[in-house]
Amino acid sequence: MLTSPSNALHSSTPQFWPLRRSKLCRSRNFPRFHSGERSSGGGGKLCSLSLLSGSGAGKFSVRALVRPDDTDDADSVGDGSLAFPNHVSVKIPFGNREILVETGLMGRQASSAVTVTDGETIVYTSVCLADVPSEPSDFLPLYVHYQERFSAVGRTSGGFFKREGRTKDHEVLICRLIDRPLRPTMPKGFYNETQILSWVLSYDGLHAPDALAVTSAGIAVALSEVPNAKAIAGVRVGLIGGEFIVNPTVKEMEESQLDLFLAGTDTAILTIEGYSNFLPEEMLLQAVKVGQDAVQATCIAIEVLAKKYGKPKMLDAIRLPPPELYKHVKELAGEELTKALQIKSKISRRKAISSLEEKVLTILTEKGYVIDEVAFGTIEAQPDLLEDEDEDEEVVPEGEVDQGDVHIRPIPRKPIPLLFSEVDVKLVFKEVSSKLLRRRIVEGGKRSDGRTLDEIRPINSRCGLLPRAHGSTLFTRGETQALAVVTLGDKQMAQRIDNLEGSDEYKRFYLQYTFPPSSVGEVGRIGAPSRREIGHGTLAERALETILPSDDDFPYTIRVESTVIESNGSSSMASVCGGCLALQDAGVPVKCSVAGIAMGMVWDTEEFGGDGSPLILSDITGAEDASGDMDFKVAGNEDGVTAFQMDIKVGGITLEIMEKALIQAKAGRRHILAEMAKCSPPPTLSLSKYAPLILIMKVHPSKVYSLIGSGGKKVKSIIEESGVEAIDMQDDGTVKIMAIDVASLERAKAIISGLTMVPSVGDIYRNCEIKSMAPYGAFVEIAPGREGLCHISELSAEWLAKPEDAYKVGDRIDVKLIEVNEKGQLRLSVRALLPESETDKDSQKQQPAGDSTKDKSSQRKYVNTSSKDRAAAGASKVSSGDELVLKKKDVRRATGGSSDKTMNSNSSTNEESLVNGEATIS
Repeated sequence: MLTSPSNALHSSTPQFWPLRRSKLCRSRNFPRFHSGERSSGGGGKLCSLSLLSGSGAGKFSVRALVRPDDTDDADSVGDGSLAFPNHVSVKIPFGNREILVETGLMGRQASSAVTVTDGETIVYTSVCLADVPSEPSDFLPLYVHYQERFSAVGRTSGGFFKREGRTKDHEVLICRLIDRPLRPTMPKGFYNETQILSWVLSYDGLHAPDALAVTSAGIAVALSEVPNAKAIAGVRVGLIGGEFIVNPTVKEMEESQLDLFLAGTDTAILTIEGYSNFLPEEMLLQAVKVGQDAVQATCIAIEVLAKKYGKPKMLDAIRLPPPELYKHVKELAGEELTKALQIKSKISRRKAISSLEEKVLTILTEKGYVIDEVAFGTIEAQPDLLEDEDEDEEVVPEGEVDQGDVHIRPIPRKPIPLLFSEVDVKLVFKEVSSKLLRRRIVEGGKRSDGRTLDEIRPINSRCGLLPRAHGSTLFTRGETQALAVVTLGDKQMAQRIDNLEGSDEYKRFYLQYTFPPSSVGEVGRIGAPSRREIGHGTLAERALETILPSDDDFPYTIRVESTVIESNGSSSMASVCGGCLALQDAGVPVKCSVAGIAMGMVWDTEEFGGDGSPLILSDITGAEDASGDMDFKVAGNEDGVTAFQMDIKVGGITLEIMEKALIQAKAGRRHILAEMAKCSPPPTLSLSKYAPLILIMKVHPSKVYSLIGSGGKKVKSIIEESGVEAIDMQDDGTVKIMAIDVASLERAKAIISGLTMVPSVGDIYRNCEIKSMAPYGAFVEIAPGREGLCHISELSAEWLAKPEDAYKVGDRIDVKLIEVNEKGQLRLSVRALLPESETDKDSQKQQPAGDSTKDKSSQRKYVNTSSKDRAAAGASKVSSGDELVLKKKDVRRATGGSSDKTMNSNSSTNEESLVNGEATIS
């Protein structure tokens, strides 16, 4: 808090509390912050830690005073201000700049809590652990939650409750970015539930919080009691103007050809993920090298900080299965397990291994090596139970038994075998299975399904499987199968994303990935998409996004649904292959074909008799993913990469290993692309007859409001009257009409043309309907929504007492525009179109002899004389500055009918591209 008025800070600028305190620290009357180290002497001790803040050149040093009279439960000083005895504030390198790391100020009851500041973007991260370990498992109980607070940019949620709702997709992706590099650094046997909470407290719109959140989590874990092996950090690398930039700003990333996220330790790479525009593998390796150097510098600074201010690690909480159990499992199941791992079919292999696991568990239980937890409780209770049995036995020497006492003869006690839990047996069995699978790959060079290291599984693909879908493909690779379905729509089908920037973002292309439990032959709950589904879907989406046409060339919103029907590894890459074929089947003019492949690795080959160099596996299966050391997904074409993602289970890999994996992945992609070209039946490459039609029109920007109307009433009436699906209008005058048939599309076009046309004196309109009558004339509709007055004197060559003497409402007449007044009102004439003989006779009756005049309108213009649709007549009127033009890039579905040619006053023609059932992009 701020000091009292008597101790007010001598500063003319407003101060903010608590995260940026550079000016507060310089105040004489403000209590000094000091570190958690206590002095044994009588006087205060000064820490040598250099504290940095903004002043002058942006840096200054503050001494942290340690007071001998501090107590742990004292949180205040004499003047009533808060004191933070364990507060530490340092700056560490973060790419091409530094970030401010603070701990001991917030969240002091957590195992560790830090705030990390980059510019004015601030991320808070806390780490907490459960006091009691959970039951042993093969999965580390690590939970990560990341949230972007709207208050970080001075906003509230748009919902009714004005608070953040469920985790958004991009927040889930950042949770995965935090989780993946941390897991390989965690030791086996640590079962205390660990929770990492990361919140964006401030966002400046320039410094992205995702890489900052990963680094913040790495710092928090390093300072906590979690027994991690190495500190981790994360950075983003962009390619801007041919130069690799570490942690570019948000504006700089808009021009980047590469979006690479990299996390690792000071010695190795743990995970990479990114997207590019067909970046060659050589340049991708250069970007990884740049990112690795930046991560190394950050991790070294984190290790120094953790060594000085970190808490002792909970190494005593690590619980590993007894070494003797490995020997028992190998003796009981070694040979049979080796044979079971060679079964090619996934389901048959899984059932054989599961049956063998039960057999091993049963044998160990019968021999007394496994605790019957149902009868005896937990492992911890077993020693007490044995002690109670010893106390119940009363051993009485022979000859010293009183009458009535029970004589219990001494029996030689058998050695009690070492007892194991059922979970330990299953964990050891799984680890033994993994080692045997890896040994077979290293020794024999063959995998479970008999393939060599770089061999791809058989591929089969079929398009047009679903007749009513706009595009569909069933892609099969081995025992992995994905059904990809494409749906086309207008802008209303676009996915709206609420972000911290404050402006709604609309995605015209999105891929949604679904992984049902039936795909692996299991029973499971169906609900909201999991983090795995969101992550895999985003990876496939970004892999395909690069090959899509621009919105001008193909003005559709595109949705791809990838449902995994069968899974045995690499289902996300199957979604890339199936999604690419489905886009072509839907008639989307993609730039090229792309494919995806998942690469695996066996790291420690020396353990199994190898030469020590890691083995790279192409197109890995589920078992090779679970038992192997790497899952490296790469998507692209023959020339470059569009998307990539790598997860590893070891302590990190080197650039040499990544280079080998990328080269092998490139060869695999070429093979897959060749197999995709054999698709039977092949993609149609044309719009489905069930796909919507989109017509693009261009009107003068000043006419947009008149088309929308007050509260959108006008555009709604146009949609209702014409029968189209939707009309989208943009400020620049671009109008997109979506319909399911040509007739409604033409009706909407005619109405919009009529509302935006600019009539010229002398234009002639045929077959126009009389909408209403008045004593002074008739109101005639020359185009949909446009009416003009034909005065009673202009209705006929003869004198009329009232308009009804010549016409009635509903009659159709030909009129000529003879005047447009200053208010834009139109004056029409039937009389001006009558034959000259009739007008001459009328003139002779009304004018003196010798005073006849010539008809100045002998030069006549005709605008759209089609009797089929009179509304289209005025619709095609062209005037300079307000020209209504059908864009050449309009996309239409074939109807089999003839082209409709429209004539305007300048004899120009707009042609409809409806050609022989094929989508024409001209």
